[in-house]
Amino acid sequence: MANYEYLKFNSSTVVREKIVKFRDGYRVTYDSSHWKMLQEMRERARKIIRALPVRAYVHGSLARGDITKKSDIDIVILENIPSYLVESYVDYEKRLIMQATPNSAIKAVYVIDPVVSITFPLTPLNERELQFYDFGGKSTLEDKRRVRGINKKLLFIEPTEDGHMEWSVIGREYECAKMLGIDIETVMERVRVLSRRDKIGRTGVYLKEEVPQNKSVEEYLKNLADRDPVIRRVVRER
Repeated sequence: MANYEYLKFNSSTVVREKIVKFRDGYRVTYDSSHWKMLQEMRERARKIIRALPVRAYVHGSLARGDITKKSDIDIVILENIPSYLVESYVDYEKRLIMQATPNSAIKAVYVIDPVVSITFPLTPLNERELQFYDFGGKSTLEDKRRVRGINKKLLFIEPTEDGHMEWSVIGREYECAKMLGIDIETVMERVRVLSRRDKIGRTGVYLKEEVPQNKSVEEYLKNLADRDPVIRRVVRER
């Protein structure tokens, strides 16, 4: 990719999550405020990850490094665990049970505060769902390394010493899948989903329920399954 355009990228950059279809390549450099914010956010995430008794990752821009002031700290656990393993080690504001589509895995989301959340599956993730996190980029934050990944604008982010390089995934789906070590079907599905959202606006989710304080996540999921045959089917089949 010759002839890179050069951009300055700072922590106050306002990012519109619109898909970029035609971008051959930018070399983006981060300013000092960006590096400072990235370090602070990663250190906050690292403390939470170290407190958890299971392997956890950050996902998305914090793993890649292309954060903005609007970026969240998304912590994910990819294995099925009992909810008490999270509740015993972190404080939280609320708990949600979420399912993206009727055929998706059901997940628990612990909202720590408006910026930080911890997500883990209540039903097993299939291979495509696991690869979703590799698509966006995931890291255990065991070192300072940033990882490759694709953002919501369908730009491939390749970390560099002073920032990152980025280019549009559109038309380069096979190459991007190979670079991330994931199936081309995963990339094509994410391109389809994000392109649809770009066209019609933010799409909803099939299930989003807050768990009452007097119930465990598992108890409330059972209640939901008892009254909703779609949820009941996913719980049984997975």
